[in-house]
Amino acid sequence: MTVEEQASPANGDRNDAPAVSVMCSAYNCEAYLAQTIESVLAQTFGDWELIVVDNGRSDAIADIVGRYTRDPRVRLIRQENRRLVGGMTTAASAALGRYLVPLDSDDLLTPDFCRRMAEVLDARPDIDVLSCDSYLFVDGEERDMARSFLRRSTGLDHALTLADLVGEHDVVPYFAAFRREAWFAAGGYAPGTDLVEDIALFLRLVSSGHDVRVLPERLTRYRMRDDSASRDPSAVDAFERNRELAYVSAAEASGDAATMRVLDRRLRGLRYEQALRRARWAFVNGDVPAARRAARRAFQQRRTARGMLVITGLGLSPVLLRRIHPMKQQLTAHASRIAARIVSRRLRDSTR
Repeated sequence: MTVEEQASPANGDRNDAPAVSVMCSAYNCEAYLAQTIESVLAQTFGDWELIVVDNGRSDAIADIVGRYTRDPRVRLIRQENRRLVGGMTTAASAALGRYLVPLDSDDLLTPDFCRRMAEVLDARPDIDVLSCDSYLFVDGEERDMARSFLRRSTGLDHALTLADLVGEHDVVPYFAAFRREAWFAAGGYAPGTDLVEDIALFLRLVSSGHDVRVLPERLTRYRMRDDSASRDPSAVDAFERNRELAYVSAAEASGDAATMRVLDRRLRGLRYEQALRRARWAFVNGDVPAARRAARRAFQQRRTARGMLVITGLGLSPVLLRRIHPMKQQLTAHASRIAARIVSRRLRDSTR
């Protein structure tokens, strides 16, 4: 395998290194990459570099990046497809900045992202990794959703714990700026963590004593795209299985009883949602007995009114439930689309 770099060289005087290195692994993203690059160029803080790894030798991607390499801060590296882990590893190896920022090739930075992240990290040398909140927006729509990416509020006064990460609500979104020493100490996006590269990295960082915090400001825009993978039970199961393994491995390695109790509650919640989803899939496909079994498994994990209603409906009147199901789908479509698109992003990103 060979790697080629275009524009400015990766080597140089560290004294001239930028504050922020934005790292982007690009694969099958030709429709979005230009907008992502332009969001970096629009930063109000100019001390950055952008490294785009053409992770698959796409002439179209090379042409898109080539439009911007007149700016010496923009660099292109081309290589065979080594998936997301390989793309980010190449980008991090070439990065010169003291703060490393992984950026998906269809997401956007708001103009103040680099300024605010560098400002906080410069002022707080105790913080190793700084995450932030994000706007959510649906592909093809310019309007941002009111819903926050963060499921639970936190702030700079709180260093995240392992219990925070494996607990009931994820508190770390995808976007973050890493001190380069922390990124490399924790192994960056590591082989063997497909689909959950960022989750596994945060777990390793917190487990090894690094200080990880969240800036509760919306400094990025997270694009949600429809993708058939989110409707594929085996694909969704693969993501959730890898996520569960990452949580269990980190919690067990900690040896902390309180974290294990938090993990047990989280796993029950995850398995409850998984079983209800399988019940829904089976019901939609006309397999009522399988739907009943899955609904009972959900109720075993969490004895909720929702679960009981599903079991009762499947047991007493599947025909009536089939009539009600489309109405329920309409009522919950918005939340379901968000969850499906986020899972879909992880499944798709793992090939980049």
